[in-house]
Amino acid sequence: MSQTSIRSYRNKYLDSVKLLAASRALLDTPGIQWGTVVTGTPANIEVLIEEGFDSATLSGLTANDLVMAARGGDADRAFSNAEQMMFNAKPAAESANEQFSIRSLTETMGLAKPPNLAVISVGGAYAALEAHKAIGASMDVLLFSDNVALDDEIELKRRAAERSLFLMGPGAGTAMIDGVGLGFANVVRGGSIGVVAAAGTGAQEVMSLIDRAGLGVSQVIGVGGRDLSEEVGGVMTELAIQSFEDDPKTEAILVVSKPPSPTVSKRLLNRTGAKPIVAVLIGLDQPIDVAPHVRLATDLEEGVIAVTSALGAPFVPDSAGLFDQAVRAIAEVDDSRKAVRGLFSGGTLCFESMTLIAEQGLDVYSNTPLRSDLALESAKPDSHVCLDLGEEEYTRGRPHPMIDPAARIELIQAEGAMDDTAVILIDVVLGYGSHDDPAGQLATACANVMAIEGGPQVVAYVLGTDSDPQGIVSQRAKLEEVGCIVAPTNARAALTAIAIATRRPEISEFRRNR
Repeated sequence: MSQTSIRSYRNKYLDSVKLLAASRALLDTPGIQWGTVVTGTPANIEVLIEEGFDSATLSGLTANDLVMAARGGDADRAFSNAEQMMFNAKPAAESANEQFSIRSLTETMGLAKPPNLAVISVGGAYAALEAHKAIGASMDVLLFSDNVALDDEIELKRRAAERSLFLMGPGAGTAMIDGVGLGFANVVRGGSIGVVAAAGTGAQEVMSLIDRAGLGVSQVIGVGGRDLSEEVGGVMTELAIQSFEDDPKTEAILVVSKPPSPTVSKRLLNRTGAKPIVAVLIGLDQPIDVAPHVRLATDLEEGVIAVTSALGAPFVPDSAGLFDQAVRAIAEVDDSRKAVRGLFSGGTLCFESMTLIAEQGLDVYSNTPLRSDLALESAKPDSHVCLDLGEEEYTRGRPHPMIDPAARIELIQAEGAMDDTAVILIDVVLGYGSHDDPAGQLATACANVMAIEGGPQVVAYVLGTDSDPQGIVSQRAKLEEVGCIVAPTNARAALTAIAIATRRPEISEFRRNR
């Protein structure tokens, strides 16, 4: 086994975004076979020991400490690259004992008045306390942290709403406030559509499609995946809708959520209002009554078409050629291969794909299943499977797949080698925070899979805009050049995948009557 190296920093904490970026810098160092930068939690230490790092060296580290670990190559160089990312070229010793608060940061930055928005990305056990401090300082909060207790979320949102402040999250990975992207965000036009999203990549998908329609967003407010649950009651969604109703720059409102509480949704969507509202309620399993100015949609593409149509500039996906490409793939993929294997970096994109597959009367299994009986361990050969690789079981000890494609490359190769895989379905998410060249990283693995005689077809969707740092045109081209079918929306990618797997090419053109 290659040489392993560890470097630790006592009593030093950095947020998860910094750690993910540092991990990528470490992994990008030539010769490094495996590496990560994490806090010294018991779970992370366990992962490092499983990877072959010395348990004695790791002994005594706590969640208050940072750990860099690398296998192979020039570890000192890799650690130096990671330190540059973590400490902005400051010597580690100089920054090791700095402690910050809202007040000290204001003084250090020389601000004339306190900031009005806080982005909090600390361990879940500490996140609620920091969010309460920010609310007490009259700040809106983007709570990037997850693993925050439900009771804490309810209390935080109640307290924030009483002060007309936003508590975005927990687990709010995306927002755009006054043109500034927070978390994972795309470069989009400013405009007149206000987006309220209880889904991170759901927010990215709709803001990017709105941009591609030639329109723009006024604000994107991420409210956290549990906001529309029965327990939380849609506190932040309601505040966001009212804020958009009061905002003269906003002409239409788009609400996005994975399965919401029907009771909460019905209450929020029956309120009076003067502006058109489109609500994309993915996975809602029962009809609900809504006010006359509200339109329901069941997938992200449909929602964007509806809200852009309300403003006179409907989004029209360019799906020319998808049917012919599905026919070609059906002829080339061996008839014994029947399964779609979805490998997603975006949780909402994974969930949307599963709902569209299920609408075709098919079962799809997942680590985030639509129903309890469709849990991953129940899958059999020939089963359709969609994995959300951003979930904790796939990110323990390694960066999120939007940042580091390595885990997906391994799974593409593994699923491609399976005899029952007809289609590998992937998303490629562009924008700030994502890998500099995700399509370029994935293309070789995709090409190798499709080079198998009678092997699977790769169907991809690239989420992004022309203005994103990676550039959507070049990213799509890299996948198309190796033979991937690249769809214009996530919904159409899912339908094309199932069309090939079931040998029914007409599904690739299926859309609901709108």
